[in-house]
Amino acid sequence: MFSEGPGVDSIVEFFLISLLNGVSYGLLLFMLSSGLTLIFSMMGVLNFAHASFYMLGAYFAYAISNVVGFWPALVLAPLLVGMLGAAFERYSLRRVHKFGHVPELLVTFGLSYLILELVQLVWGRSTVPYGLPTQLQGPLFTLYGTQFPKSRSFIMLVAVLMLISVWLLLTRTRIGLVIQAALKHPEMVEALGHNVPRVFMLVFGGGAALAGLAGVIGGNTYVTEPAMAASVGSIIFVVVVVGGMGSLAGAFLASLLIGVIQTFAVAIDQSMATGLQALGMTVTDQTFGYSLLKLTLSQVAPILPYLFLVLILIFRPKGLLGTRED
Repeated sequence: MFSEGPGVDSIVEFFLISLLNGVSYGLLLFMLSSGLTLIFSMMGVLNFAHASFYMLGAYFAYAISNVVGFWPALVLAPLLVGMLGAAFERYSLRRVHKFGHVPELLVTFGLSYLILELVQLVWGRSTVPYGLPTQLQGPLFTLYGTQFPKSRSFIMLVAVLMLISVWLLLTRTRIGLVIQAALKHPEMVEALGHNVPRVFMLVFGGGAALAGLAGVIGGNTYVTEPAMAASVGSIIFVVVVVGGMGSLAGAFLASLLIGVIQTFAVAIDQSMATGLQALGMTVTDQTFGYSLLKLTLSQVAPILPYLFLVLILIFRPKGLLGTRED
């Protein structure tokens, strides 16, 4: 047990601040993965260009905010990204959809490279100065002497509002019922007079818009550069698979778990050798695997989500909350 007051305070501070940072990062991952989850659950398409729409959202917001400010960009940039996503589904993806999953993967893979080259052509290869607006600068509150920034709080707020909005749309509106029906019985929905291809186009555009929204608030909180799509491209697929293919609730749970795990791993920054020595065990240079034991948690933090993915695929292949059979 901890007997010293300041020691207890420092542990509580570390835990709470790390937890808040992990939740904010996890909610940003959820904003990214939710659109991909919706697209897959509706169309069975794993969109390799999804992270590129996230990057487009950040760059569009940067360009628009230089003209009319951040708050209009918060609305306009996701709409532009959504329109581009809908146009891509209508004029490109729909044409290869009938040929199976491999052509779909290839065409979205090609789109990701096309977007990357266009971004570098227009905005260059270096980081752009996409900064936070005045209202989101500075700390929101101070906890045990540590400041929690307004920008991360804003990410959490937007993600929660987005989750509530998507849930209400899918469960409490007519268009949501049509979307869910088109998922399982597209022929019946089309027989009732609904335009199923148009529904698919709107869902794909909506998923792209959600990724664009994540780019708008993530680009100025972290960094806006051409490599930002590649940095999150693989992790969102991990989130989708871990949560369960097509499960929005699963993506939410997986995002929070991965965000918290990675944040705590980076914050602890202790090696296994140090931990074993603290337990009274002797660790020497001759110990088997000593070089691995010297690795700190912060060094292995980037691979933790993938280790989590491997464990999920071994013990629960459908994911945490997955229900999809095909």
